Amino acid sequence: MRILLTGASGWIGSASAMELLAAGHRVLGLARTDAAASKIAALGAEVVRGSLEDLPGLRAAASRAEGVVHLGYIHDFSRMEAAARTDRAAIETFAEVLAGSGGPLLIASGTLGLAPGRVGTEHDRADPAVHPRVANAAYTQGLAQRGVRGIVVRFAPTVHGAGGDHGFVAVLSRIARQSGFSGYVGDGSNRWPAVHRLDAARLVRLAVERAEPGAVLHAVAEEGIATRDIAQALGRFHGLPVRSIAPDRAAGHFDWLAGFYGADAPASSAITRGLLDWKPEHPTLLQDIEAGHYPGT
Repeated sequence: MRILLTGASGWIGSASAMELLAAGHRVLGLARTDAAASKIAALGAEVVRGSLEDLPGLRAAASRAEGVVHLGYIHDFSRMEAAARTDRAAIETFAEVLAGSGGPLLIASGTLGLAPGRVGTEHDRADPAVHPRVANAAYTQGLAQRGVRGIVVRFAPTVHGAGGDHGFVAVLSRIARQSGFSGYVGDGSNRWPAVHRLDAARLVRLAVERAEPGAVLHAVAEEGIATRDIAQALGRFHGLPVRSIAPDRAAGHFDWLAGFYGADAPASSAITRGLLDWKPEHPTLLQDIEAGHYPGT
């Protein structure tokens, strides 16, 4: 299948490109910059120059494909509404091109905030107030009536691995180095789901090949790791003490990450595993921390 992949040079996107190519698919990777184009070409994918804001360019690129994997997103916490509008316009553009074809349109979403305080499942529907992006997932699920195989993959908030994760755990590691101790919020019993990027990429490929229209899938390998255990793993790696941070002091220590890191956000992938026979097999988050993949530099 010819697949247009946005975010192809990114952390999850590059792994997904390799997975799709290895399975025999042809990948057209969207590249906004020269650096992204070089990375996509090195993966063995065909480079398509463009950006998420360039709707005519997206339409032309999608018209060359039989399906779209949309992993690109403008992650700017200061412009969340604008980023969600850009995302929605891109999804609508892809849907227009794929209408009536039955081709897949897979988009990325997240499990964070799905079911606060309990284990979230694929059957749960996120509150649109959690993030303006939530409505875009609901729109994608409804595309079956237009002859598009809309698929939503909710990724764990930590997609970990070797060689370039700049997400939450990398920030926690840097804060630990700078402060001289590895911290967690309160008693650290709140749970944090995770998935290895190569396992996540395999799920993307399986979804493109086999998921039903309107499917919601969870890219979650570990349902919930206590944040205290994450802090202890970082402390062991750095040779630093581990300390609790009172909830009312968390923002002063963790800055913007405090609200996320202090949340209890476990999520299951039992339904996803059953539907697609997906079996995560790569290292766990704690194993990757202990292997030195999060030096905090």
